[in-house]
Amino acid sequence: MFGIIVGTHGEFANGIIESAQMILGEGLVNPGVRSVVLKRGEGPENVIEKYKKAIEELGNPKRVLFLNDLRGGTPYNAASTLAVGDENYGIVAGVNFPMLIAMVQEQMTDDGSATIKELMEKAVEAGKEGISMVTFEDLNAPPAEDEDEL
Repeated sequence: MFGIIVGTHGEFANGIIESAQMILGEGLVNPGVRSVVLKRGEGPENVIEKYKKAIEELGNPKRVLFLNDLRGGTPYNAASTLAVGDENYGIVAGVNFPMLIAMVQEQMTDDGSATIKELMEKAVEAGKEGISMVTFEDLNAPPAEDEDEL
């Protein structure tokens, strides 16, 4: 199983993981996912140490996927410091709820054959697919004949 570390500014990481537990169940999310939060007054060194501790808590998995909130932010930069030294570490910036759900589900079926790059590509695709726009017109349009009503 690959490890997932959600690294964000503030408590966003904890909140998104808690939300995933509501959908998937705590037992499915807890084993392979950790949060790392950057608090006011902390710097990159603090986050790097938190990442190292999270990796250790995950059992030092061969592959680690860092899901960060913002490219170029401190959590991302700290993950980059670790990833530059290990080809099995990957970073995806712009974490969202559909991305995290998809990657936890990917963990459940992981047989170890997917490369970190393949996992990153799946994360990005899930994140993109989870974004949608619904307009006033969409909400007020009559249902198509072939659509079931909710």
